[in-house]
Amino acid sequence: VQLVESGGGSVQAGGSLRLSCEASGDTYGRMSMGWFRQAPGKEREGVACIDMYGNAGFADSVKGRFTIPKDNAKNALSLQMRSLKPEDTAMYYCAADPGLDYIGVGSVPTLRYRGQGTQVTVS
Repeated sequence: VQLVESGGGSVQAGGSLRLSCEASGDTYGRMSMGWFRQAPGKEREGVACIDMYGNAGFADSVKGRFTIPKDNAKNALSLQMRSLKPEDTAMYYCAADPGLDYIGVGSVPTLRYRGQGTQVTVS
């Protein structure tokens, strides 16, 4: 499985960004997937996840601000981020595991596959 993220950038506090992740491989529809982030000097943090049944989970820090749309037909996973805060600044990674039916947001950084990351900067 290969994952490629896009859509990062710089935005002012209160603004919005949408990250995208394109996955290759025919197991896309049966994968649990998610997003995690890592800021300089901090540990990896699971941000959002969606299991193969479509159940989504979010870190408390982003609940009500982030959503995780998944398009099985396009092999695409997104992270829609609204009301961004400076503390959301980090490198964001898409992650996936085709062998996992269920997932908790805290487990996203440990998933088997991950992309190269895309930077989000909020000022």
